[in-house]
Amino acid sequence: MKCLRVRAAVSVLALVLLAGCGTGRDAVDASGVPRLRARPADANNGRPRMVPPRGPRSSFTPFRTTGDDGTQVVRTTWHGRKSGFTGDIWTWLPPEYHRPRYARSAFPVLIALPGAYGYPFNYWAGEPFSLEERLAEWSRQGKTLPFILVMPVLNPGKRYYDGSDIPGQPKMGSWLTEDVPDFARANFRTYDSRDGWAFMGSSSGGFAALKAVLKEPQQFKAAIVNGPDTAPDSPLWQGHPAEMRANDPRHLARELDRRKGPEVYLAFELGSREVAVPDVKRFIADYTGGPIHSTLFDIPNGVHSGHTYIQRMPESLHWISEQMQGPVPSP
Repeated sequence: MKCLRVRAAVSVLALVLLAGCGTGRDAVDASGVPRLRARPADANNGRPRMVPPRGPRSSFTPFRTTGDDGTQVVRTTWHGRKSGFTGDIWTWLPPEYHRPRYARSAFPVLIALPGAYGYPFNYWAGEPFSLEERLAEWSRQGKTLPFILVMPVLNPGKRYYDGSDIPGQPKMGSWLTEDVPDFARANFRTYDSRDGWAFMGSSSGGFAALKAVLKEPQQFKAAIVNGPDTAPDSPLWQGHPAEMRANDPRHLARELDRRKGPEVYLAFELGSREVAVPDVKRFIADYTGGPIHSTLFDIPNGVHSGHTYIQRMPESLHWISEQMQGPVPSP
């Protein structure tokens, strides 16, 4: 799949579609998405517990304003102590985060990963998709949870590292699954349980999201997986077959099924015109089930592009929201 993306890069149009740099705003219809089911508030029984920001607090730079209420996407640079990698992270807090009735509540975190190289920018932070504005609207309507969006760079440069700790290379697996969550815990009110942690990714970021949840199910409960690779294929794996297998979602899914859990929830989005259709559907048929719950959102005439995936984001975000813990207002 990555080789297909690289060849497609000779086309300016393909680059625009994949990187999300188009003009205008994509049409997204959320009218058919229902409200989330009512759940009993568990703020008083201690499960899961709110963890206050631990610090050290980051210094943020405004990136873009997303609403009349003053919400913003902000940017910072974070040094990952586990990976040793230093990279940019964009973040957005939902409007509910600053409201007095939620001042003592944690919020769920969604780590959103872009496609292509995901460097030097994470396109989910940008205006063309307006993911932040849409999430504010959908959560206000009660259709999704009000997630904290954390949007890190995916790679340390313009090479594919498969969101993994490839021997002799920057530890991008540790960056995504340890350092980026540490950043969120340092700065925001989060939950101490995996019920408050999920991934979302497209294309190469979809592979990283899929692998992260299958490899670390004790930390992350759900993922939205859009047009993903389903097997590691970075050329940097050469000479490291055992480590490559340990980062293969197929192997990880088999191991999770053998252990009988913990349960994870995967929402796949797939455009009908994508080359990956047979591969992704085969993965769902062969490697999900048991503790691995999955649902597939087909997108008619959809292509391998974030502009395709945003069309079903209300449904996929609703589906994983149903599996996770949202903020609980004060009595």
